[in-house]
Amino acid sequence: MTELGEKIKRARTFAEVIGPLVERGGWARLQEALQAVPVAEVDACLAKGAWEVGDLRILLSPAADMRLEQIARLARSLTLQRFGRVVVLYVPLYVSNYCQNLCAYCGFNARNDVPRLALSVEEAEAESRLLHEMGFRHVLLVSGQHQRYATVDYLVELVRRLRTLFASISVEVKPLRTEEYAQLIAAGVDGVTCYQETYDPKTYADVHLGGPKRDYDWRVGTLERAARAGIRKVGLSPLYGLSDWRVDAWCAGMHAAFLTVHYWKTQVSISFPRLRGAAGGFTPPHPLPDRGLAQIICAFRLVFPDAHLVLSTREPAHLRDRLLPLGITQMSAASRTCPSGYSHTYEAGEQFDVMDTRSAAEVAAAIRAAGYDPVWKDWDVTYLATGS
Repeated sequence: MTELGEKIKRARTFAEVIGPLVERGGWARLQEALQAVPVAEVDACLAKGAWEVGDLRILLSPAADMRLEQIARLARSLTLQRFGRVVVLYVPLYVSNYCQNLCAYCGFNARNDVPRLALSVEEAEAESRLLHEMGFRHVLLVSGQHQRYATVDYLVELVRRLRTLFASISVEVKPLRTEEYAQLIAAGVDGVTCYQETYDPKTYADVHLGGPKRDYDWRVGTLERAARAGIRKVGLSPLYGLSDWRVDAWCAGMHAAFLTVHYWKTQVSISFPRLRGAAGGFTPPHPLPDRGLAQIICAFRLVFPDAHLVLSTREPAHLRDRLLPLGITQMSAASRTCPSGYSHTYEAGEQFDVMDTRSAAEVAAAIRAAGYDPVWKDWDVTYLATGS
């Protein structure tokens, strides 16, 4: 095990890992470590045949870009070996775009002049039935962060109503306490997604100008609290474009490794969201190019061979189709990033622009055309109930 792997194993919280690495000029040192990797070290790494978190520095380095085709072949082979040709489909359901945060990059920013809407439980259930009719059995409930809307009590009531419609219900809402996650789990939630946005504390402070989300440490500990509550799966990522994408990806890998080691009963999935257009007109200071996105996906597949890698409709259709064979095992489809986006009952502001605007059926057809199997449901709640 590498020195980094040992450090992750000994740490009690992920904050103990990431804090010393990124504070007081540490971000620049991580950048230098990535830039210093020679091609010969990349070649030696690729010859190993099995990889761990300590190898991410090498696989994410500029030098590794020179071996991207070889890395892609290894990633594709490993994905087929571990997952076959299965791609799980899911869909987000936005229940509120009210938010108290002042995130510079987000359409839900409290200062943005956009139409606001919070769905009632009955309205959210009606939207859910539309998604069920499209074929979806995995849903992600999403909301802005506001004390009055999408409360824990609201989510508990909604999830209880949706349990008969969906095999998997995940949430991407404000960070909660462990006991609150336990309430959601008891209601039927089996997944929690939380993007750290960026692991660089300075950039994090620069783009989170106000609101409860300014608390970096509280957010970085979110998935640990969910895992302690007994959640079945967690999803993580930075939001690529806010800071140096190579370093943010490296930190996300450390985060995934920590959760895998310390909460081994919880499945870890990794997403690759890039900043897209939104109300407010924020311009990404560190844009992630398409080739860089491919490199990140391949690197994570080698280091995390059993993790679900997720690609959303933030990416255009042609690129999603090309990236699929590199290691992607979960994809969203037909996404709308505002409340009532499927029924169009009300007008509401979007969180960001969707790039892949194909219908669910069209995405499934494209997956089949690539030689893969779109799966609407990959497990059943009765498995947990019976233990069979």
